[in-house]
Amino acid sequence: MFHQVLDPLQSIGLTTLVALVPVVLLLVLLGVFRMTAWLAVIIGSLATIVLSTAVWRTPFGAAMTAYWYGGLTGLWAVDWITFWGVTMYFTLVYTGLLGIFEKWMINQVTSDVRVQAIILAWSFGALLEGLVGFGYPWAVIAPILIGLGIKDLDAIRVTAIANNAPVSYGALGVPIIVLAGVTGLPLLELSGSVANIVALLALAPPWILIYMVTGKKGLKDGWPLAVVGSFSYILGQWPVAHFMGPWLPDITGAIVSFICLLLLLKVWRPKTCLAYGGKEVEYEDEKNHPLSGLEVFQAWTPFFVMVIVVILGTWTAFPWVGHLNKVVLTQEKIGAVSSITQKPMAAIFSWNLFAGGTWIFLSWLVVVVLFGKKTLPVLGQVFAKVFRQMWGALLVGFFIFGLAFEFNYSGMAASLGNGFSKMGPAFIVFAPILGIIGVALSGSNTTTNALFGFVQATVGKLLGFPVLLLPSLNSVGAEVGKPIAPQTASVGASTTGYTRKEGEVIRHNMGWALVILAYLIIIGLFFYFVAPGAMRL
Repeated sequence: MFHQVLDPLQSIGLTTLVALVPVVLLLVLLGVFRMTAWLAVIIGSLATIVLSTAVWRTPFGAAMTAYWYGGLTGLWAVDWITFWGVTMYFTLVYTGLLGIFEKWMINQVTSDVRVQAIILAWSFGALLEGLVGFGYPWAVIAPILIGLGIKDLDAIRVTAIANNAPVSYGALGVPIIVLAGVTGLPLLELSGSVANIVALLALAPPWILIYMVTGKKGLKDGWPLAVVGSFSYILGQWPVAHFMGPWLPDITGAIVSFICLLLLLKVWRPKTCLAYGGKEVEYEDEKNHPLSGLEVFQAWTPFFVMVIVVILGTWTAFPWVGHLNKVVLTQEKIGAVSSITQKPMAAIFSWNLFAGGTWIFLSWLVVVVLFGKKTLPVLGQVFAKVFRQMWGALLVGFFIFGLAFEFNYSGMAASLGNGFSKMGPAFIVFAPILGIIGVALSGSNTTTNALFGFVQATVGKLLGFPVLLLPSLNSVGAEVGKPIAPQTASVGASTTGYTRKEGEVIRHNMGWALVILAYLIIIGLFFYFVAPGAMRL
């Protein structure tokens, strides 16, 4: 069995810098050279394989096997779910159901761009994240915002920043479930500790969204939207995360936020109606978009179907879910000995038939059957559009997960964590940055927790930190890094004019992502120095 080497260059500083090469290379190719993501991750993969075999002395055959298992995991865990999620989106587009939904939203939320950004990107986006995850909210919300008058890149950025807070509980809590599995920490307590951080993080995005679409002018009379938007999400999310676990916090947070915002708009709305860029316009009369009750029901039905089917199929509170999760067609793994724990670890591909994507596929099938007269004539157009838009994102899903698995299997991830741990207590500043590195490599909060969750927990124990703090910061750090993650950007841009232009998307998102990272570091320092008890078992 392959034994990982912790410090192959006999210099912790140099080893750490070399371990960072794949991350830096990816960000430079995407952000500086604006290279398309699928090509950038192939180059990054080649660099990772060369370093892992030449520096970390991973046997070439083992390295390629680990990479292959990672690629297959990317296909099944990410591509399978995003493919059917985007197929659902284009099905709604070609049947006209999405157009009806947009008209209903305008009727309910007014034509003020601030209201549209908060309700669509923040509240509705959190619901989609809780159900599907993996960049799907970008793919659905960004085109709607573009249709409402926001510039393409700015619409993607608004959706990306709004998507920060919900990510750890995305896809019915899979990232936190994985984090609990790799760290051995109690699931409920870990769900609660992440919720403590997210509750503070969630205070910021609604304010940022208003500023991004209208500037300072929009905050003067639009601030109640930010207050109600953030606190209502926290009200729906925090108690559920603490007392029920990680499966439903996004969904309950989104629903509570959505309802509270709609109730607010029944009794209050901004004095001035602002369009994108802060331009004053007249409030649009909802009579311009008359809709029957049947049309409204039809527009919402696909989302109701997704909520019901996904919850029934994945929420582990239902006894049948446990049985379905055991339906594994094949499981392949290749082992190694960890350079940190000296215990066995493995790169594993598990082909679980009833993965999250299967439930999105079944949701889509139900919608096709329910709206057969509308859906059947356009299926050819739908699949042609999906493949044309998604092929690059699907390639990214395979190659980026292969890269992440090889990074972990070779010991490069362990060496990186070991190098950062030598910083002592100052590591509290870099813990969320390690989460960002993980999501930049994989595009997935789930994979980031699998990559670095155990490393974070180990470093925390060595440094005497509250046991839940570093793993929680790892997960929330991955949330903050999603706007600059190649795989997420690739899926998110697949329904816009920036398909396979992920470098431009990442470059555009970078500034605000760094601002929120700074805020997250402050939150981490707060829990370390002021409220460490909230992060202890």
